[in-house]
Amino acid sequence: MGMSVGGAEDSSMVDMNTTPLIDVMLVLLIMFIITLPIMTHAVKLDMPRPTQSEPPPQVIEPINLEIDFDGTYYWNGNAISEATLMGYLQGAARKPVEEQPELHLRPNKRVKYDYVARVLAAAQRMGLKKIGFAGNEQFM
Repeated sequence: MGMSVGGAEDSSMVDMNTTPLIDVMLVLLIMFIITLPIMTHAVKLDMPRPTQSEPPPQVIEPINLEIDFDGTYYWNGNAISEATLMGYLQGAARKPVEEQPELHLRPNKRVKYDYVARVLAAAQRMGLKKIGFAGNEQFM
């Protein structure tokens, strides 16, 4: 900090007066410190207690249906005929929609589309609602 001592009488002082700026900053700091504890108050809520009256959700195992390149159907890993497949699909479709298992269809990369289309049409015709394709990474 420099200070001018003496000099010409007609020269004006050019230094900025920082005292009001410091006063305002101190007042703002004090106001912030005073109001800070007011903003941190917690709100107490009375939450309802969980009840054990509802049964846990039933886990339904999905059906893994694979179609091999020659048209062989595999229901959860077991080879079956087309007539047996239609019976299994009909049995799964008889259940209510909430209890129907998911049908995970996994066609082979080299299977004819006709085999896949027949299964999809039959599942839709019988009323299965949860049908999806699995193993799509082989087609990429």
